[in-house]
Amino acid sequence: MAVEIELTDLGERVELPSAPRDGEAAAIERKEISFLDLLIVLARRKRAISWITGSFTVLALLAAFILPRRFTATVTLLPPQQSSSMGAVIASQLGNISGMAALAGNGLNIKNPNDMYVAMLRSRTVENAMVQHFGLMQEYRARYLDDARKAFEKRTAVDGSGKDGFIHLSVEDHDPRRAADLANGYVDQFRALSEHLAITEASQRRLFFEQQLEQAKDNLANAEEAMKGTEQTTGLIQLDSQARALIESAASLRAQIAAQEVQIQGMKTYATGENAQVVQAQQELDTMRAQLAKLGGSADSGNGGLLVPKGAVPEASLEYGRKLRDVKYYETIFDILARQFEIAKLDEAKQGALIQVVDPATPPEKRSFPKFSIFLIGGFIVGLLTAVCFALASEAIDSLNSSPATSAKLTYLKSLLFRQAHSAPR
Repeated sequence: MAVEIELTDLGERVELPSAPRDGEAAAIERKEISFLDLLIVLARRKRAISWITGSFTVLALLAAFILPRRFTATVTLLPPQQSSSMGAVIASQLGNISGMAALAGNGLNIKNPNDMYVAMLRSRTVENAMVQHFGLMQEYRARYLDDARKAFEKRTAVDGSGKDGFIHLSVEDHDPRRAADLANGYVDQFRALSEHLAITEASQRRLFFEQQLEQAKDNLANAEEAMKGTEQTTGLIQLDSQARALIESAASLRAQIAAQEVQIQGMKTYATGENAQVVQAQQELDTMRAQLAKLGGSADSGNGGLLVPKGAVPEASLEYGRKLRDVKYYETIFDILARQFEIAKLDEAKQGALIQVVDPATPPEKRSFPKFSIFLIGGFIVGLLTAVCFALASEAIDSLNSSPATSAKLTYLKSLLFRQAHSAPR
């Protein structure tokens, strides 16, 4: 089958062979025709497309020049690394509170330790301290502290979810030097907060023993003052070796009982009363109390009463012995707690500083907003899309106006609307 085509300009006829078409070939041809039609429409209105695209690009560049500049300073922080506690090893050699050290070795049940430090950096206490220290209420023109804190939050970013294990803290400001000062000051305010908090397991034990050590220190000072008063009123009395041995044994046993009570109290901060180690420690405490009862003393009474035969020891010697026993007792307690306090301090030092600065913030050399490249590319893309939509819409309107049938329908529609508007009751 052949198709004859007449070329009017040349006055000739040319026969072209035509191949049979199937549905797929016809669809491909329709797609090519519609794509070609689209290219024709765009080429026909290329001036308008170029003008609109260029206008949007120029407007985007002007906006990049007009908008206020902002700079971002970043601090890289290294959080404490979790490590095994050495308190369990040393405390087992001391033989007093190894159970609590073993419990403390379990650590805090946190999937990502950085999340806790990020939450602390984002805490209200740290942010309020930043607002007050740098006068951000005047800077952000905020009337209330909460409004200034929210404005500050929008200009900061804290990210600790990276694979490198670091915490990245960024602060944005219109002045590059001020941005660096804010970022570094953020770390200083966080450190001021963390000094009053026991975050790691070693710091929790250190804080606990520090409180107990202060209390034991006060008790020892009071006992020494009481003994000094006894010596001044009764005179220094030299006890015999048997009485001294009984007094020192009772005092040492009472000190061990007090240390065991401190151990149980510390263990209960990490475990329940049904824990096997807590139960074992309670049994040991009961045993020591029974031994003290056999010696004639009481673990619950503050002054205690070692039952010395009254006929064998003068009254002054008995009073002196009681005061000496109290001093020995509190000395032993103070020595045990001091050793445990030093162990906790060693564990805390082994875990490292609470937070370390890897890269301090420096004044940035380049602005973080606005970026000319992003504004340029964004303005060009938006302008091009707007120009293409304008060209297609203009072509569609021209097609409707050029079609006689469509033009007649539009005229008829206008007439109906016009008549209906005039015939409506007023």
